[in-house]
Amino acid sequence: MGANQGQRTKSAGLQRFGLAVFGALFVALFVIFAVAQGIGSPSVPSGDVALVEEMPADLGEISEEEFDRTMVQAAVAAGLKEAPKPADKKYEEVKKAALDELLDAIWIQGQGEEMGVEVTPKQIETELAQIKKQNFKTEKAFQEFLDESGFTQEDVDKRVRLQILSTQIQQRLTSSAPPASKAEVEEFYEAAKSSQFTQPASRDIRAITNKNPKKLEEAKAALEKDDSPKSWEAVAKKFSEDPFTKSTGGLQAGVTEESGRFPASVEAAMFSAPVVAIEGPVKGDAGLIIFQVEKTTPEKVQTLEEVRAQISSQLTQQAQQEQFAEFLANYQSKWQSRTFCAEDFVTERCANYVGSGRPENAPPACYEADPKGGRPKDCPAPVLSISPALPGSTTILSPQGERLPQRPRPEGLKEGEGAEAGLEEGIVPGATEVPGG
Repeated sequence: MGANQGQRTKSAGLQRFGLAVFGALFVALFVIFAVAQGIGSPSVPSGDVALVEEMPADLGEISEEEFDRTMVQAAVAAGLKEAPKPADKKYEEVKKAALDELLDAIWIQGQGEEMGVEVTPKQIETELAQIKKQNFKTEKAFQEFLDESGFTQEDVDKRVRLQILSTQIQQRLTSSAPPASKAEVEEFYEAAKSSQFTQPASRDIRAITNKNPKKLEEAKAALEKDDSPKSWEAVAKKFSEDPFTKSTGGLQAGVTEESGRFPASVEAAMFSAPVVAIEGPVKGDAGLIIFQVEKTTPEKVQTLEEVRAQISSQLTQQAQQEQFAEFLANYQSKWQSRTFCAEDFVTERCANYVGSGRPENAPPACYEADPKGGRPKDCPAPVLSISPALPGSTTILSPQGERLPQRPRPEGLKEGEGAEAGLEEGIVPGATEVPGG
């Protein structure tokens, strides 16, 4: 029993390592978006699973033998003892994972070649040594991983190479993004100065709340005789009905105007009152309030020079993210258009894939005229809702603008009319009528 438990623990550890280090290396870098399209396809060579055009002959083909070996590795990563057969429930899931691994490898190598990115044997050796050091106590443990995972040393070297290659591609892309200009930094500062770089004036205030005017007058009289912190603690404990400050001498530190800690009328009185004097009572939401301004802190605005480096870094990172997002979209469509799969291996990543136009995870009953048991609750919307930026809402602080869903124009409203009314009702200008509605 103990030996079996130890073996299961070791296998689980090796599976986790295989998944973390050598599985799905590229998910974070190359996000795959399914795009259904059907176009004419070249003939995939007999005995091959897929063909990627515009690649060196030895890199653009996936043989059945290579696919079968990857199926074994994908099955281990999924926690299975062996690769599932076509009749098994897990077969399609594991098959897709294996094909994704193989296509990722080809696409990334092809992208690297087009960008002139190279990986040296020395880089692979150094990276693999680091991986071993972090995940295996001994060389024997690493060899056990190879035996159990279905990987060969050559497989490991290829995956390490791809990991380095994908990292270098990302670094090449982000480093090519232009740094923020002086004008951009200054524009951002002016736009964000009041919201991000200004510490508003604040006051430390002691307050006691009580619904009974007589008790509050008694509390005020006691504090006018002795307004020391110790006295405030005793008086608040006796008279305050505020559970949050009853045990802290009524202290609320760092109260700013329009902070919402007190009603607006009470905050206005607190910010016009002199320091030290016992003021009130004033009417609050939970009763009458007496208070004392204990300390004032003036407004502080950080200068442009104090935050220039911070803003420049923020804007540069934003530009890098935008550039990388654009690259990802082009990368996906480019390599998908070059990829053709054999009949039994066609997925959304293949150019010869013909989709149904329906989400994969949608229950089939959603598209039946009279589904048994009624229409499922989790059916997708018949029309994809989009959220464009409201005209005039994009700024340097909010490059994406204010996103509002498009909605139908009210019946009878002509184009160009009622823009203000439409906005009041949550209707984006330019919305169109529902067909037939």
